Amino acid sequence: MEYIDAKLLATAVKPSQYPDTLVPEIAFAGRSNVGKSSLINCLTNRTKLARTSSTPGKTATINFYDIAGQYRLVDLPGYGYAKVSKEEQQRWAKMIETYLTDRFNLVQIIQLVDARHKPTQDDITMLNWIRHFGYTPVVVATKLDKLKKSQIEANLTVIYEMMELDDDSILLPFSSEKKTGREDLAELIDLLCSRYNPQQGRCL
Repeated sequence: MEYIDAKLLATAVKPSQYPDTLVPEIAFAGRSNVGKSSLINCLTNRTKLARTSSTPGKTATINFYDIAGQYRLVDLPGYGYAKVSKEEQQRWAKMIETYLTDRFNLVQIIQLVDARHKPTQDDITMLNWIRHFGYTPVVVATKLDKLKKSQIEANLTVIYEMMELDDDSILLPFSSEKKTGREDLAELIDLLCSRYNPQQGRCL
């Protein structure tokens, strides 16, 4: 579907602030400054729907974006930002864990990694968590436009191997700047959400 009718529906730090569970949700996880907000803006063809910042760690809430009342995109706080206090890091981690483990209508967690760099241990740990809870690994390699064409294949291979992806996994190259991968990601989200059963929750 086209993301014409898109809006920020709610921001939350605890379950009582979450919106209802009537429609499916797709959550985006990744390190601080990996480009989650830029990706959401790219998907929705907006420039300022999701707040972006050059300062990592800006998103300290779970942000729910409504897409035409049909489903939601969920921007989770970034992990792995060393300049935030350990107490704050732990609070964010608990916030993310609570949402991911208890959310009835969460149909997929999509993990973002920076295509320019090797995945960090935090990235690998996050993907193992995603696997543990029965989600198919879907990894979006962002900031593809920052690479030379000669670097792309090698960098994607490193990500594929270090994160132990296989034929059942999805690795999607993406650039918010050039909209590379936008249509593929939008089609994947449409497919995932079309399988959602509001009586049974997400379909594994």
